[in-house]
Amino acid sequence: MLPDQCSVLEEGKQCVSPPEFIVSIIAGDDEYMVGVTCHKHKQIVSGKVSILQKEGKIHDGKITFSPVKSVGTDCIHGDSDDFIQIDMNNTKN
Repeated sequence: MLPDQCSVLEEGKQCVSPPEFIVSIIAGDDEYMVGVTCHKHKQIVSGKVSILQKEGKIHDGKITFSPVKSVGTDCIHGDSDDFIQIDMNNTKN
């Protein structure tokens, strides 16, 4: 599952555009997803990730932008027997 909106905040407000790219860092044989962004904020995200890398807050490596691909299927169906209730109250008193 991916967020349904771009990861960027503009003037304190969440960007409402849908994500167009998965932002990740390739470091050696590993790849780390760091967010999603729309086309409008691609350069801003690239700059911010570079700054965070220089500060040592996230992995060094190559920043990549992979296009989000929609996948549709009709082979997954659910009914009421598939859902479970999770009680968030602590019953151990």
